[in-house]
Amino acid sequence: MTPAAVLADALDAALGGGVARIGAAVSGGGDSMALMALLAEWGRATGVAVAVATVDHGLRAEAAAEADLVARTAAGLGLPHTLLRWSGWDGQGNLQAAARAARYRLLGDWAGDAGIGHVCLAHTRDDQAETVLLRLARGSGVDGLAAMGPVRRDAAGMVWLRPLLGVGHADLRSNLIARGIGWVEDPSNADMRFDRVKARQLLASGVLPGLDAGTLSQTAVRMAAAREVLGRAAATAAEALADVAHGAITFDLAGFAATPDETRWRLLSAALCRVSGQVYRPRLQALHEAEAAALAGSAFTLHGCVVSGLGGRLRIDREFSAAARAAVPVPGVWDGRWNIRGPAGPGLVAGALGAADLAACPGWRDCGIPRAALIASPAVREAGVLRAVPLVDTALRHASPWSAEPVWDKLVFCADLMSD
Repeated sequence: MTPAAVLADALDAALGGGVARIGAAVSGGGDSMALMALLAEWGRATGVAVAVATVDHGLRAEAAAEADLVARTAAGLGLPHTLLRWSGWDGQGNLQAAARAARYRLLGDWAGDAGIGHVCLAHTRDDQAETVLLRLARGSGVDGLAAMGPVRRDAAGMVWLRPLLGVGHADLRSNLIARGIGWVEDPSNADMRFDRVKARQLLASGVLPGLDAGTLSQTAVRMAAAREVLGRAAATAAEALADVAHGAITFDLAGFAATPDETRWRLLSAALCRVSGQVYRPRLQALHEAEAAALAGSAFTLHGCVVSGLGGRLRIDREFSAAARAAVPVPGVWDGRWNIRGPAGPGLVAGALGAADLAACPGWRDCGIPRAALIASPAVREAGVLRAVPLVDTALRHASPWSAEPVWDKLVFCADLMSD
């Protein structure tokens, strides 16, 4: 099949019609430039409007010229282009991980503001094969070896599409040459300090007969089918064992302990990701340690959450120190868990309640909400002064102009278990 046919089939399967606009992330590299050209052609044929965005991470001097190439090419294809700039790197932690998270956040915000619900990414069959190989080297299980799915819905509801997983790098570059469209090569793609580049070189060398992009991509397809079966089993277990309340997820402890290993780990990792708002799951060893601590009746901090086993329930609560880093003007969505409603005003901010303000909150012990959930629950402050504690106020029927409504519920959590 031609790249155009692969893209059209993938989008037809993912969208099923009825979409008026679609977005594309384009960096200027060969894969993303080909994605843009193919989408422009597909959009003209289907009547779907296509918009393009480029993220400049501010880390390379060449990025501005690359973004300009994308803008000029997009204009030639009749597509609107938006430049998104990231200036959030503070020199701490893993730069690549921080840049990736920022890229998705900026693209998601751009698409949401533009009324776009689907954004296309230019991952290819070669990228898929490299991902499988890297995850094999790390000892990944079914989910890791399923690698990248063609469709992924994130916690904010944005749908990310990868319509080129059935096409290789070489075919896309040939397509660009035929169209007379140029691209740039990122020098990091040849930097042997990166594991992905080493995996790419290994695949290209042919040193292991049968180990190629096509074979590894098929492995990903088979693992994705297995993941779907395991996800449905976990969702069924969640329906029976899980409860979602007060921004936390809990499981019946005895039922959880009696559940098969794979299902338990899937439930726990999905709950950690949902409560924390993180996309990537914790490492399996850390997950085992958290589970062991909770089943022994103690607590373990992981992934921005506290995992504990108390009162016959295994609890996944938001960690206060992680929630304390989130602050938004009122009204607004706070910590990815609560929609804070009520009047706005200068200096009004939603943030984490914390132990000190909870202790000063009259009657909180009578509200029926566990302390672990409350200290990481929302509070409304004005210039640093506590004005309202929406969860306690609602539970005790205190008069307050502000309320907190859950952003997600048990149905959403069960759906997480059946998604990528």
